[in-house]
Amino acid sequence: MSHYTEPNWMRSALITIDIQNDNSLPGSKAEVPGTAAILPTMKQLVEAYRRAKQPIIHVIRLYKADGSNVDLCRREIVENGFHFVVPNTTGADLVSEIKPADSPVLNGDLLLNGQFQQLGEYDWVMYKPRWGAFYQTYLEEFLVQKGIDTLIFAGCNFPNCPRTSMYEASERDFKVVMTVDAISGIYNKGIEEIISIGVSAIKSSDVLKNLNAIHGSIE
Repeated sequence: MSHYTEPNWMRSALITIDIQNDNSLPGSKAEVPGTAAILPTMKQLVEAYRRAKQPIIHVIRLYKADGSNVDLCRREIVENGFHFVVPNTTGADLVSEIKPADSPVLNGDLLLNGQFQQLGEYDWVMYKPRWGAFYQTYLEEFLVQKGIDTLIFAGCNFPNCPRTSMYEASERDFKVVMTVDAISGIYNKGIEEIISIGVSAIKSSDVLKNLNAIHGSIE
């Protein structure tokens, strides 16, 4: 690992991707296989980052019922009546395992307008209009303002949004970590490809160990 890409844990943020009720819960209308199985691991990660007092950004999708903001590849099914992650519905909300206790209901209008909604002392949620978390969003500016240079990724469906977001982070010169046991849909060739652009592919236990090393025991 180059010293240029080595994670800087003291200036890291945890990024969760699309861990919403409609995508993640068993039997949900748009369930992504394997996502429910990683929820306990994701819970460990978000709780560790809260104890470490470091930022967590929950990146989500919101699809208007009329399909007007939906990607072209999914717009027709939404227009034909398959509605999921609709703003201001339970299905669009974060799963309970990663949502802070006593956090407010997600404000669809605020999020669709590109603003960040704070859910807890260390948690924020933001909307992304397409696969990548940086595309037409203020994520880069938000992270720079907080002095973050390292991003730890976990989330739903590696081939689509997590992978795109990691590539976008890399091309913006963030140090990037893929938590391999906290992302659904991972496959070996994908891991090889992401490592080839300087991403660190490690287990959640290694993330926790590195946080412990700089903050003391947070488990």
